[in-house]
Amino acid sequence: MPYKVRLVNHQDPKWRATLKSLQKECLPGDIVYAPNNGYWHLAFGQDMVPVGFSGLVPSQRWSDCMYLCRSGVLPLHRGQGLQKRLIRARIQVAKERGMNWLVTDTHSNPASANSLIACGFKMFDPTEPWAAKGAAYWRLKL
Repeated sequence: MPYKVRLVNHQDPKWRATLKSLQKECLPGDIVYAPNNGYWHLAFGQDMVPVGFSGLVPSQRWSDCMYLCRSGVLPLHRGQGLQKRLIRARIQVAKERGMNWLVTDTHSNPASANSLIACGFKMFDPTEPWAAKGAAYWRLKL
């Protein structure tokens, strides 16, 4: 099945609701990350039905850095390389905005870690960790 990844306007009520809904479906039990700012992508499957999402927001710590804040793919569409496509789409946005770095974190999620590694991210130990205990931290020099 051919998939399309598109940047969407997170301020549009339709896309905002879709982003929230996909977070609930893809990441049950997690708190929904409000798509209030940044850049948000949707992955569309057959008939342009959204099957995945990702977010990219400015770093709260560094002016030349952005944070991969959230991403998920519906279970029936996993294993198709969509996570890597969503990561690459966010890398492109960050480069277009003149950023030098991307950072993110994962929590007990080998599939996400492997996608980050495949896209060039490396693990690092931040001097001031920002995520929950046990998080793995990742960065990419653009």
